[in-house]
Amino acid sequence: MAEPNTLEYTPLHDAHIELEARMMGFGGFDMPVQYSSIIEEHRAVREAAGLFDVSHMGEVEVSGPSAFDFVQHLVTNDAGKLYDGRAMYTVMCREDGGIVDDLLVYRRSEESYLLVINASNIQKDISWMRANNPMEADLIDLSNDLALLALQGPKAFDIAQPFVDKPLDDLKFYHFLEAHDGAFMDLDTAIVSRTGYTGEKGLELYVPADDARTVWDALLEAGDAHGLKPAGLGARDTLRLEAGYCLYGNDITDETNPYEAGLGWVVKLDAGDFIGRHTLQAIHTEGPARKLIGFVATERGIPRHDYPIETPDGEAIGVVTSGSQSPVLETGIGLGYVPNDPQYTEAGTALRIGGRRPFRIEVRKPPLHTSE
Repeated sequence: MAEPNTLEYTPLHDAHIELEARMMGFGGFDMPVQYSSIIEEHRAVREAAGLFDVSHMGEVEVSGPSAFDFVQHLVTNDAGKLYDGRAMYTVMCREDGGIVDDLLVYRRSEESYLLVINASNIQKDISWMRANNPMEADLIDLSNDLALLALQGPKAFDIAQPFVDKPLDDLKFYHFLEAHDGAFMDLDTAIVSRTGYTGEKGLELYVPADDARTVWDALLEAGDAHGLKPAGLGARDTLRLEAGYCLYGNDITDETNPYEAGLGWVVKLDAGDFIGRHTLQAIHTEGPARKLIGFVATERGIPRHDYPIETPDGEAIGVVTSGSQSPVLETGIGLGYVPNDPQYTEAGTALRIGGRRPFRIEVRKPPLHTSE
């Protein structure tokens, strides 16, 4: 955690203070962990809607005649499948297959893409992009110019629809609208994206930083009748963990590759000579040595980062990368790496979490909160 006097503020920092949020350092920013309680905010997202400030995330504009070639070279997924208004999830890797970061790629036009990266990796990622840009695409860091709000939950579209001039139900998953000339809250520019990190229906809204407070206040007011609550990073983490989504720095790092992390589906080996392709081809052929599993505790206990994963007999075989108490299941859940062997990775397999008070777990295929 960064020292308080080194933390940056998002454009919505004053709003969080006014709401008496509990704040803490995350990714170099002073961020709200919770406003009421993590469980209450988590359940609001699962049952109604929650509004998150995720303006700490970074945004990089890639433009010019070589924009596509650069994106295709940088990431493992196939940018050739994108079209205007389409987004994709992907990773960018080192030559040895290690994950530099996971990110979203938005195609705004043939010569304009927006890359959305993790807050803790902004400077590292931008340095990586600039060092791996032989085609000399134009790169502009927009991280300080844009705010990002996530409106997530089954009532999200009902809350946002009055502010959008097109039917949100027509907006497909991983598609987005460019809101120009008053199409979204009278803003000159905005991106309304059907994406999210909670496992629920929802939107991510990219707006100019100067307009963030207006958008935040308007959504909270409009959502009050729908059960909308402001939600902090605590609920964001338990929601993404129930959904089985990876967190950079925990479940994926530059020491993990996409195949072992269960992200082989974002590696398109026939998409061109992207960075790390040859190494990933070899891993795909041979199979990864380990695998990221999801699991649910079958007796009392909460798994924590770095706790050992063991066989029922107590043999250490892996390590927990993310763990918490599931507000939906009211039991411990987590993700962790074990050897890539069906005897450890098959759904329904009984294992245990080690430590001073070991407890039993069962391997589950995410999403964990809906698995039988």
